[in-house]
Amino acid sequence: MISNQDSFNLSPYIAIYDLVIPKDNMLRQINELVDFSFILEELEAKYCLHNGRNALPPIRMFKYLLLKSIYDLSDVDVVERSKYDMSFKYFLEMAPEDSVMDPSSLTKFRKLRLQDVGLLDMLIGKTVEIALEKEIIKSKTIILDATHTKARYNQKSPKEFLQEKSKNVRKAVYQIDESMKEKFPPKTTSNEITDELNYCDQIISIVESKPQIAAIPAIKEKLNVLKEVVEDYTEQLNYSTDPDARVGHKTTDSSFFGYKTHISMSDERIITAAVVTTGEKSEGNICRS
Repeated sequence: MISNQDSFNLSPYIAIYDLVIPKDNMLRQINELVDFSFILEELEAKYCLHNGRNALPPIRMFKYLLLKSIYDLSDVDVVERSKYDMSFKYFLEMAPEDSVMDPSSLTKFRKLRLQDVGLLDMLIGKTVEIALEKEIIKSKTIILDATHTKARYNQKSPKEFLQEKSKNVRKAVYQIDESMKEKFPPKTTSNEITDELNYCDQIISIVESKPQIAAIPAIKEKLNVLKEVVEDYTEQLNYSTDPDARVGHKTTDSSFFGYKTHISMSDERIITAAVVTTGEKSEGNICRS
């Protein structure tokens, strides 16, 4: 059952936040600027309103996902950091002494609750609303542009994404022990995602076989991100081909496979609308429509 997320619970320690979190802290500023109640409204249909146990507050869960994105953390580590990072707890609207949830709850939320939610439209709409409320948008001129969005699942991008995360792990390990270079397997030259997943599994196994290295925070965080990405791609492997994506061109000699997100902006660079099309669509056709 969905429940409203109250502001900070009454706590004798709330004053700590004013002492340790500067006014110019990014997370504090976001909290002060944005009313996240729109998340509750958007996700209402995903929950039972009358029966069952109270669910973890959807606003807090959504904020956890923002923290994951901003700081490139796994579910496990973003929850772990919220135990002791006061700026995280403040952003999540938790009292300093509050305990945190099990990371598996966050994993279920991002995989199940957000499957069909149009996050792009939701966030853009809220951004415009805030900009109008704060009188940031003043002009009537709208600028049209289009950004290139790679297909999430195609024959190359999952491999490249896995390569990036495994590289982050190796670099973190090398900074501690360069001799580990000899223990890692050679990089795969195959274009098969399954081969890249196997390579990543080997990297994970080798690092975890060295507990004294795997326990180092800088390595542990990168390792947990890699493990999470491997798990996600393994689950979605049957959907790795995206039949709706198309080849588009950034320049006459540069192409990409995926989609274009066509956006309109005010003079103040505030996004006011967005339309996602396949990659071959031109900006002119979208602007005229």
